[in-house]
Amino acid sequence: MNKTLGFKLGLIAVLILLLLIPLLMIGGLIDERQQLRNNVLGEIAASSSFDQLVSGPVVVVPYRKYERRWIDKDGKSVQETSTVHGQLYFLPETFEMDVGVDTELRARGIYQARLFHAKSRISGRFKLPERWGIEKDYDDYRFDKPRLMVGISDIRGIENSLELKLDDQSLPFQPGNGVDWLPGGVHVDLPQFSEPQAREFTYAFDLDLLGTGQLAVLPVGRSSTVDMRANWPHPSFIGNFLPSRRAIDEKGFSAHWQTTFFATNLEEAVRLCATAQKCADFTDRAFGVSFVDPVDQYLKSERAIKYALLFIALTFAGFFLFEVLKNLSMHPVQYILVGVALAFFYLLLLSLSEHLGFGLAYGLSASGCVLLIGFYLVHVLRSLGCGVGFAAGLAALYGMLYGLLSAEDYALLMGSLLCFGLLGVFMVLTRRLDWSRVGRGV
Repeated sequence: MNKTLGFKLGLIAVLILLLLIPLLMIGGLIDERQQLRNNVLGEIAASSSFDQLVSGPVVVVPYRKYERRWIDKDGKSVQETSTVHGQLYFLPETFEMDVGVDTELRARGIYQARLFHAKSRISGRFKLPERWGIEKDYDDYRFDKPRLMVGISDIRGIENSLELKLDDQSLPFQPGNGVDWLPGGVHVDLPQFSEPQAREFTYAFDLDLLGTGQLAVLPVGRSSTVDMRANWPHPSFIGNFLPSRRAIDEKGFSAHWQTTFFATNLEEAVRLCATAQKCADFTDRAFGVSFVDPVDQYLKSERAIKYALLFIALTFAGFFLFEVLKNLSMHPVQYILVGVALAFFYLLLLSLSEHLGFGLAYGLSASGCVLLIGFYLVHVLRSLGCGVGFAAGLAALYGMLYGLLSAEDYALLMGSLLCFGLLGVFMVLTRRLDWSRVGRGV
């Protein structure tokens, strides 16, 4: 019984829609495996250390201020005295940080987390004002021991014995700092700074940090420079300040940042954070590098399955083209079997990529599907040439899809050119076809 062209095209469309069911199931499996991977990475970070943010150094001077006021009590003026507690904060004139980073992989089961070891040299200069910058009512203040504080978001990652070189002195750091807006970290007491005279001093210390994910720095200096080198070739620069210079190759990257108070307005941000508990502006000044793989196998698999419907539609269009050009008739079951084989490609890709890496998994999955469909079509089309030719075209489509997945920045352009080119091929091959006759005979 002959079918009309419209009925055959409608049946093909229905088959494509039915194939969405296994594709949606595979897409859900990708999300599930990705979430499982993220949970494992979180567990690895919890047992080592999380993202690292280095803030400081900052000189903190705790004080007590006696405030006096006159009140009316029982018809008499009585002086009442109250004590106000607070802290003064002083940022360095210069802040310099030189960082060398090595990354390593730690595995738990089939999942791997990338950790970094950052060896840093932090140095610079402070300039403290006379009387701590207090211009009036100085006699009403009582000052506690000044401290130099450095914020480190996860102190579990400190891998060396910290020692501050203050001018010609060496002072050991102590854990904690007691400042709410500078969480974690370490401090050094500065008893020799109890006298309220103006002074300048230099500081320097080595900081070795272990972390997972990203390393960020808060440029606390009036003038700040940060130089970073790492053996990671896929840096993702984060924060509100991009490096002024950078170089990236297959062996790693180097980057240089330079900021000033004019750009960061950090003094105002510190004041708001310390007095009004509005610390968003303070922490937003940080910049750094993320050491997370920008496109892992799950993201690539997720991107690949987004093209699945187009891929199946193009394959079925090729089948239909063989039918009308070679005067063949393919049963809907044959369409659906080939469609299921195409859907299995994504399941194979996901499962193999967890063990072999995305590139090799893609090659094996695509090769398996091309060979299976090619073998099947040789017998369905009753022609070795037609079966091999269709398999070659399918292999070319898989190659183009891999190009789309690899070229993230040009995926839209390449996809548009691919669809336009395939449309052109279809129109050229059918330019002499009498569709009215095909409609009666398909």
